[in-house]
Amino acid sequence: LDEADALTDAAQSALRRTMERYSGTCRFILSCNYSSKIIEPIQSRCSVYRFKSLSSDAIAARIKHIAAKEGLKLSEDAIRAINYVAMGDMRRAINALQSAAVLSSEIKPEMIYEITATARPEEIKELITKAMEGKFPEALEILDALIDKGISGDEILTQMHRLVINLDIPARKKVALMDRIGEADYRITEGANERIQLDALIAALCLASDTEPT
Repeated sequence: LDEADALTDAAQSALRRTMERYSGTCRFILSCNYSSKIIEPIQSRCSVYRFKSLSSDAIAARIKHIAAKEGLKLSEDAIRAINYVAMGDMRRAINALQSAAVLSSEIKPEMIYEITATARPEEIKELITKAMEGKFPEALEILDALIDKGISGDEILTQMHRLVINLDIPARKKVALMDRIGEADYRITEGANERIQLDALIAALCLASDTEPT
């Protein structure tokens, strides 16, 4: 059963009874992203195996192999772009390559970002930098451009989270930024207006800057 964590508690309870009834003749394999969403009665009846994300080198090697077999031209920049959007997920990496190959046999980084509706790392970095410099209107312009490209608020927050971790800023400021990003993510998940929360996040970054917002 793939994506077992998407089952409701009621469905999992029914599955538990089925597992108990046919334990003598049947074995169940459940795969999920979040084991915490699997009810405890099922977890206690299973042997749990955890798998970490694949390394960038492993994904790059497989992508190069596929590109060679399919006759695709793949630059190192394109491979880095695929690794960035895949985040250790081989399926996501192959899907990105396949989608780009429909457009052209020469795979470019811009194609990968556009097809996967992912912002370039430089764009997210510029967004954060402008906000932290107190340049609110300029930061909003960058945010508008990202949204116009069809990039979702969830994706923008995820990329901001990935970038902030590696920013060369004081730890206290980094903690404050992470806290605010997490709060915006929670509110959007709970049904708050996505655009309002993103604008509020940018405003919070501007207020936390060392300069007066302009």
